[in-house]
Amino acid sequence: MTTLRALAGAFMVLAAFGVAMAKLPAPPPPTEAQKVAAEEKKAKDASAAEIAKQQQARAEDRVAARYIAEQKAKGHIVTPQVGPASVAATAAAAPAAAPGKAGAMPAKAPEAAVPAKK
Repeated sequence: MTTLRALAGAFMVLAAFGVAMAKLPAPPPPTEAQKVAAEEKKAKDASAAEIAKQQQARAEDRVAARYIAEQKAKGHIVTPQVGPASVAATAAAAPAAAPGKAGAMPAKAPEAAVPAKK
C-alpha cells in the first residue's frame, strides 16, 4: 500500500514538473499604445526614484545636522566625513567655473605639489 502511494506521489511530482517545464508560446509584440504606456511608466518611475533619492539625501542631512548640533552642545567637535559618492554628487550638482571667467581660480599644476627628484 505504501509503495503504491509512493509511486502515485512520484508520478504526480513528475507530471507537475512536466507541466511546469512546458514551453509557453511567445507573447504577442506590444502595440503602439502599450509602448507609449511603457515609456510613460518608465519616465514616471525614474521621476519617483529621483524624488526618493532627494528625500533620502535631505533626511540624511537633517540627521547629520542634528547629530552635529547635539555633539556641539556637549562640547565635542565633530568633523563631517564626506564619502566618494557625496563628492561625486556635489561635483555633479555644482558645475565648475569656466576658465577665463572673472573670479575663476586657476588650477594648480600637479608638478607644483610634488617636489622635483634629483
